[in-house]
Amino acid sequence: MSHQPAFVWLIIGLVGGITVCQIWPHETMQAATSDRSETFAMVTSSTGSDLGALESIFVLDFLTGRLVGSTMAPKTGRFHRFYIRNIGADFRVQQNTKPQYTISTGIMPFSQAGQTEAANGVIYISELTSGKVAAYGYPFSTSEKILPAMPIELLDVFAFREITSGK
Repeated sequence: MSHQPAFVWLIIGLVGGITVCQIWPHETMQAATSDRSETFAMVTSSTGSDLGALESIFVLDFLTGRLVGSTMAPKTGRFHRFYIRNIGADFRVQQNTKPQYTISTGIMPFSQAGQTEAANGVIYISELTSGKVAAYGYPFSTSEKILPAMPIELLDVFAFREITSGK
């Protein structure tokens, strides 16, 4: 009985490993980023996996309650989509109260139709004094033509202080 040299088994293992890596399902790694100061916060949000690695950036101004954002065109390296919404009214913060916002993003694969589609990114904003969390969506177009600012859509709101146990 002859013994196979170790390097033959090494090559067989490498070929097998590469083959498995090629047919194994791949998942795209995505990470949202955020930063904040006392008066504003900034986050990134995915536009959708079928649109490549595009993402949008949003800035929430705590002083004005304005949420503004943009997406950069991959071919030109310039901002070409702009989004805007005044979120103060969504939380119905009292006039004499200083709002306390937090902001985060997530991914929600909305169904797509037409040239202007819903981006897969969702923006979540909470406001401490009202005790509410709101989810926002935004449109995305594959066209690189610069257009006027598009509205950011309020998707839903819930009051986190009013939720009780199911008992």
